[in-house]
Amino acid sequence: QVQLVESGGGLVQAGGSLRVSCAASGGTFNNYAVGWFRRAPGKEREFVAATSWGGAMTSYADSTKGRFTISRDNVANTVYLQMNSLKPEDTAIYYCAARWKIYSTSPSAYDYWGQGTQVTVSS
Repeated sequence: QVQLVESGGGLVQAGGSLRVSCAASGGTFNNYAVGWFRRAPGKEREFVAATSWGGAMTSYADSTKGRFTISRDNVANTVYLQMNSLKPEDTAIYYCAARWKIYSTSPSAYDYWGQGTQVTVSS
């Protein structure tokens, strides 16, 4: 059983940067792929970025490509999402999720979820 805890959310002005973290416990973390998803008010949960179990492969949504970077530290059991050039439309609750080995862009493919961290981008 893997437990995930997100942190690092907050309020930032448009054009600013923020890094959110996903700390894992309870499993062999380097066997798990991790995805970041977000849910904005009144919208469906959407894919943001993902990394494979070793970190060699990553994937980004078109809306975040070139602005967001996902990385992982398997010694620290933590995955990071560095968010640059933030826009008001990035405002959402950000969730990390884990699944065995191979990442997916579909939230239904993930077995473990964190509680989420709020990111608010002001215009």
